[in-house]
Amino acid sequence: MRPDPRRPTTKDEELLEAETLAIVSELDDEARVARIQGELEAGFDALAHVGKAVAIFGSARTGEGHPEYERARALARRMGDDGFAVITGGGPGTMAAANRGARDAGAQSIGLAIELPNEERPNPHCDLTLEFHYFFVRKVMFVRYSSGFVVFPGGFGTLDELFEAATLRQTQKIRHFPIVLFGSDYWAGLVDWLRDRVAADGKISQADVDTLEITDDEDRVLDLMRDIEHRRPRRSQPPA
Repeated sequence: MRPDPRRPTTKDEELLEAETLAIVSELDDEARVARIQGELEAGFDALAHVGKAVAIFGSARTGEGHPEYERARALARRMGDDGFAVITGGGPGTMAAANRGARDAGAQSIGLAIELPNEERPNPHCDLTLEFHYFFVRKVMFVRYSSGFVVFPGGFGTLDELFEAATLRQTQKIRHFPIVLFGSDYWAGLVDWLRDRVAADGKISQADVDTLEITDDEDRVLDLMRDIEHRRPRRSQPPA
């Protein structure tokens, strides 16, 4: 299947399908490695001075005025008031709501945008926007520079970030890292399935399920993030 000629090829697509007939490769492997290294270095440099932060995820399709939008904005404002920077994927919907809430509090509002064929421009509520070509480089930044994830209702992209973090917790690649599912009506069925089917079948343990915290309570989110910040080792800050 040949690519749609009406849209440009993204660098992720070029990397992942470079060996197929579907993609005419613009970069050789040496150039790809250099580009990936450059994105990592740029992310590390830009985010090195971020202090405590929380990453907030959710659907790009959630409109202003929707209860989930307003809850994300309100929670991000409270996180900002508590001294946390807010990191999102930099897009519209829930991401824009969280960045906007951080701005409401005068806290640092960060968007980690990704090159997508049909994605809108980064939302206007970010003090710092970084644009990545590669999903996995962006994922490193989310985990490395946040104290934990707060996951609002969302689709495949949101689920991807959720299960990426759950896998890192399960394999102990990260240890001091809350994963909060905000919105019990939306998430309860997923957690029930993980417990009653996946864990019951022995595919994961009940302890793995327990790493996912479902809540509708902003105070609970704040308590979890404050506690983890109190207990986790602080990374050293680079010289100014």
